[in-house]
Amino acid sequence: MQWFEVLVLSLIQGLTEFLPISSSAHLLLIPLFTQWQDQGLAFDIALHFGSLLAVVTYFRKDIFQLFIAWCKSFNGVHTSNSKLAWSIILATIPVGLVGLLAKSVIEEHLRTGVYMAYSLIVFGLLLGWADWRYAQAQKRQVKPVLTDEHSMTNRQVLIIALSQVLALIPGTSRSGITMTAGLMTGMTREASARFSFLLSIPVIALAAGLQTIELQAQPTETALFPLIVGTGLSAISAYACIHWFLALIKKYGLQPFVWYRLLLGGYLLYLYY
Repeated sequence: MQWFEVLVLSLIQGLTEFLPISSSAHLLLIPLFTQWQDQGLAFDIALHFGSLLAVVTYFRKDIFQLFIAWCKSFNGVHTSNSKLAWSIILATIPVGLVGLLAKSVIEEHLRTGVYMAYSLIVFGLLLGWADWRYAQAQKRQVKPVLTDEHSMTNRQVLIIALSQVLALIPGTSRSGITMTAGLMTGMTREASARFSFLLSIPVIALAAGLQTIELQAQPTETALFPLIVGTGLSAISAYACIHWFLALIKKYGLQPFVWYRLLLGGYLLYLYY
């Protein structure tokens, strides 16, 4: 791989992994405009590890508190942190099971430009409606049902868990669909975003673990240094993206990302039709 390729792919992965705009759709654009060869499974794992490193580092204090509280819950000590930890674990099960069962079907039939375009548009409109509905409630000074992810109800966790399964459809955006579900169940923008980011930790870890298993069956030699650089660039850009996104939605909401999704989806339809 050329170093320019490493730079571009790392930044795209880091900047789009946590934004509600679908990282898979952006990576699809690369072969359309370049003659670059596939970066390989090892590099893909490195980029995902960088994203995982970023979110773990950003929420390191929260993760430590959640882990301690989760361990204490086995001794009958239950707190808001232990409840949140269990919510993250339980909300990961549906997408993990469906992902394993439907992986081959999704890769063979849904990973196309047309399907991604429709996913960007349809789920983008859904995100826009949920965010508009939240904004209207704020104007009417109607308080959200939930302002903190620590006090989520079982119903909210279940809805978000099931919505995350839809993220297996390329172009949907895992962060986008989980934030949409959070807003629709009465969470604030900030609470739904934080829970979405925390929920990404086991999902990315499971995906990277599955890819690592697949890599073991491919006895190919891979240069180590590009993997290290890719991991670092992906981690730095993803960390900055999380910080910037949480600050941005407080002021502007999610509508800019909705319009971006619609434009990108329309462009993909133009290219593939």
